[in-house]
Amino acid sequence: MTHHGTSAATTPTTPVSVVGLGPMGLVLAEVLLAKGHPTTVWNRTEERASGLVAQGARLAGSITDAVSASPVTLMCLNTYDTMYEVFAPAHDALRGRALVNLNSGTPQEVHAAVAWASERGAGYLDGAIMVPPPLVGRPDAVFLYSGDRAVFDEYRAPLASLGDPRFIGTDPALAVLYNTALLHMMFASVNGFLQASALVGSAGVSAADFSKLALDWFTPTVVDPMLARYAPALDEADYPGELGTLVMNANALEHITRASAEQGVHTDLPRLMHEVAERAIRQGYGEHNYLAVYEVFKQASPTS
Repeated sequence: MTHHGTSAATTPTTPVSVVGLGPMGLVLAEVLLAKGHPTTVWNRTEERASGLVAQGARLAGSITDAVSASPVTLMCLNTYDTMYEVFAPAHDALRGRALVNLNSGTPQEVHAAVAWASERGAGYLDGAIMVPPPLVGRPDAVFLYSGDRAVFDEYRAPLASLGDPRFIGTDPALAVLYNTALLHMMFASVNGFLQASALVGSAGVSAADFSKLALDWFTPTVVDPMLARYAPALDEADYPGELGTLVMNANALEHITRASAEQGVHTDLPRLMHEVAERAIRQGYGEHNYLAVYEVFKQASPTS
């Protein structure tokens, strides 16, 4: 598909439209303006754009005006349904334009959005912002993109103005899937720390004191080997148990659950981890190492 405008590879100040001026959309527009991109903005509540207009942004009079003003439009809206509603009047204006969607959603929602954009003759790239608003614009601010590689290549310059743009594949749902997986890993780690802090806190240990030892131990003992050395074993389904079996680890999880109960702190999280380990044991992985729990996580949750 041919998109309007000159390749961003040779035009670092490519005009960009930004639709949706919540906290993140505002920052995206501010950074684009600061990097010299002619920026058109649109929001259902026009007052949100007043500060941007003072900085040099152009306020579009309609969504059709916003789409027509630039070869590429960044969308930062709450939901995919909101996107469809907002862009409905711009049906014809979308033809030949490129859309970069930075909404959060699910893989099915992404594939539906690709079909929606294709029906209107628009290029489509799905993205995920992996930093909070204050970090947007820094060279190490990671943005994930997937879908139409031609759109990514053509508009790499404005995307690079926002941070470190990483294209992770032509499957358009990969960006949202990576985003979901990374957030899951973050919440699992944070909740593990909170549970652990509550456990030692029951003995009067402050979270600050515990965190010093936890950080010294957790990164080299768990994070580094798990991500750097053990990940290939997941792809190969290679879980030798010579240095420790899943049965041994399940006993440790049962101990954590029992100790938490004795100390009067919440037990749901360790109990859940123990149940998952026991499920893997019932499936025949008891003499493998703890990584074999991965086989359970690949399965759909059992229905009650």
